[in-house]
Amino acid sequence: MKKILFASALYLLFANQAQSQGCVAIRSTGGFCTRDQAASHDASKWMLSVSNRYFKSFRHFVGTEEQKHRTEQGTEVINYSYTLNLTLTRNLNKYWSLALDVPIISNVRSSMYEHGGNNGGEGARHYTRSFGIGDIRISAYRWLLDPTLMPKGNIQVGLGLKLPTGDYRYQDFFVKNDTTRVLGPVDQSIQLGDGGTGFTTEINAFYNFTRQFGVYGNFFYLFNPREQNGVSTARGGTPSADAIKYGTSVMSVPDQFMIRAGASFTVDQLTISAGVREECQPSEDLIGGSKGFRRPGYIISIEPGLNYQFKKATLYAYAPFAVKRNRTQSVADKLRTRATGVYAQGDAAFADYLVNIGCSFRF
Repeated sequence: MKKILFASALYLLFANQAQSQGCVAIRSTGGFCTRDQAASHDASKWMLSVSNRYFKSFRHFVGTEEQKHRTEQGTEVINYSYTLNLTLTRNLNKYWSLALDVPIISNVRSSMYEHGGNNGGEGARHYTRSFGIGDIRISAYRWLLDPTLMPKGNIQVGLGLKLPTGDYRYQDFFVKNDTTRVLGPVDQSIQLGDGGTGFTTEINAFYNFTRQFGVYGNFFYLFNPREQNGVSTARGGTPSADAIKYGTSVMSVPDQFMIRAGASFTVDQLTISAGVREECQPSEDLIGGSKGFRRPGYIISIEPGLNYQFKKATLYAYAPFAVKRNRTQSVADKLRTRATGVYAQGDAAFADYLVNIGCSFRF
């Protein structure tokens, strides 16, 4: 039963390492749920999780409509994003646990419009990069039910503090022509942090109907009360009059949330899962203002997964692939629409899929 409980709750661990696909900048916030604590609270005091996440975003959307001409004309923006998450968990007792998550991020962004311009030909395409530690998160978790009395299922709640440790002013050079390079902040989608101190709320649950079959669900929300971080969006240049008028001359500090639900099937040490995953950056925050530049939107994915359990370690692989992508209207888009009478809605680039591979060790 402990093996089944561990495998079913495994999905809670990786549920909250939210990082979206592309310009809708849901970045890694750390976070995970220590689902195996319910089964091994009396045996394992510590757990270390090492996860590797990668995606390539390049498909542009306005609303749910793909802007296929961008890839056909070769003007698409391409983001290559890799994150190494190091998460250390301390089980205090059978109910409570503490967790520390440190994301290490490497991003590469390829574009034309930020450099020589979309009309500059292939020679106008250049790269900007960012590398370093992201926003660290410290969290506390509690199982609501006694894991000893309720081994088949449980609900866990979590509350965390997200610290602005990631460099949200990261700069690189933008190539304007053969002789001119301008140093400025890189695009919001590849900044290492958002510049805000936030707090997270989580609900994680699982239930095993039999020794082989179970279901799981996760909810994660990051509250970012800070409205703007003061970082220019002009890439080393001068903000346009429209950017100043509609409040997009500096970067926003957005909320984000994620929802997951699915089922798992276990055979010996191998567990196969399938579920639905939604990641979202809303256009407006629940606490604080929502002005500043952001690319709001959401991604709905089908998420297959595998994990294999050893005595003190678990290997896992997840590959959610997008079935719906929607770049929604931002606050600035709505302000522009009201001011001009012409419906305005920006675009964002999304990935087709996300790769998440890693392992966890209990000691």
